[in-house]
Amino acid sequence: MNRIDGRRPDELRPVRITPNFTKFAEGSVLIEMGNTMVLCNASVEDKVPPHVQAGGWVTAEYSMLPRANRSRSPRDVSKLKLSPRSAEIQRLIGRSLRGAVDLSLLGERTVTIDCDVLQGDGGTRTASVTGGFLALALALCRLVDAGKLEQMPVKTIITGISAGIVEGEPLLDLCYEEDSRADVDLNCVMTADGRIVELQGTGEGRAFTVEEQQKLVELCRKGNTELCRILRQYVQL
Repeated sequence: MNRIDGRRPDELRPVRITPNFTKFAEGSVLIEMGNTMVLCNASVEDKVPPHVQAGGWVTAEYSMLPRANRSRSPRDVSKLKLSPRSAEIQRLIGRSLRGAVDLSLLGERTVTIDCDVLQGDGGTRTASVTGGFLALALALCRLVDAGKLEQMPVKTIITGISAGIVEGEPLLDLCYEEDSRADVDLNCVMTADGRIVELQGTGEGRAFTVEEQQKLVELCRKGNTELCRILRQYVQL
């Protein structure tokens, strides 16, 4: 099939990274993947949640601006609770980013990554993971440079990308128009050496086979390898 933006089946959308996008956060990144735009801010606090007995903690929050999509959606605060979708996504981001850090080296600190979708055109959760990781790494680099950490706690680069099956064809990095027609949707978060941190696969229109899942994971591996290459321009790990 011909993709609406002319990409190859295994090709990422254009990726644009703007580090230090905001002034006050310890780490800040605007990540753009095609028409999807996510602002990721990392904030460091010298305290940890009660359940953390030793070391530090990394957590995340995720939300979409009311007009990030094609029609306005109400803010979660207006409903007095977090939407189930936002809650599930921010847990995914937090789990993924904790997999990148040796928490024992963080000290009694919490790093919160706020991922705010400015514009959604597919792949917002995986863009949040990729941009959130870079914001986290920049914040921790700042702590090392300031002498507040003896060594960099980051163990590996973490990135995320989506793939799906549209009209019978596996495609990498779906935009909204493709995602809305996908029979199968898969989100994959990986380490720099290709190990899987999170894998979410859903048969939206039909069940899918193990072989199809493996094809999608291989597409995601290719995409995540390219994203790692891009992130290494901004942080040396």
